[in-house]
Amino acid sequence: MFSPDRTKVLEREFDRIVRQLTRTGDLNTGQWSGERQKKDGGEQSKITHTHNVQNYSHEWFRAIQDKKFLDITEAILGPDIILHHTKLFQKPAENGMPFTMHQDWSYFPSIKDTMMAAVIHVSPATDKMGCLRVYPGSHKLGRVPHTGGQEPCEFLDQYPLEGATPVEAEPGDVVFFHYFTLHGSKHNRSRRLRKTVLVQMHSGHDEIEAGNGHPNARLALRGWNHRINRGIANAS
Repeated sequence: MFSPDRTKVLEREFDRIVRQLTRTGDLNTGQWSGERQKKDGGEQSKITHTHNVQNYSHEWFRAIQDKKFLDITEAILGPDIILHHTKLFQKPAENGMPFTMHQDWSYFPSIKDTMMAAVIHVSPATDKMGCLRVYPGSHKLGRVPHTGGQEPCEFLDQYPLEGATPVEAEPGDVVFFHYFTLHGSKHNRSRRLRKTVLVQMHSGHDEIEAGNGHPNARLALRGWNHRINRGIANAS
């Protein structure tokens, strides 16, 4: 989706964000805890991440407004596209953290369940590097309880990481999927960093359920936000 030259710019800005977080002592290289994460070997591995890359970099702000990017998003969501959040993930070489199989809906549920993800790659993502793995068609399962956290889940035991389909990608590629889709990733066992930015968006006719504390940009990337009002717009 993004040209080689454009992708190089985005990778440069990605690296600059990581350097700034390192310099300020704000670099989050934490772990996802829990029984299922431990079972998948994630207890001693690391991941670097931060929310809302568009707040750091104008180039990344431009990227999520890219016409081709939004044309494809519109074909899925319709003409009104609202940004919920973005998130940088840098999976370290050799022991980059895996993600257990899960659905995203429980982290930031939307009333009409229109939420979708777009994963922008600024580095290669091979299976050895811990690329995204999915169960195709699993979005049709709908909301399945206890499929977002790390607590034991008999349902998810039926969907091991090993059985999921690897979605390998090249720099500039973007992978789109609904937030009901069962997905995860293995360790990065390669000698290269895996660099991606996750973009979560929903329809302008949808809104996030009350009481959710996840970062919420509420930014209209295209069209109109039909569910916003003065109070919501002024909320911190």
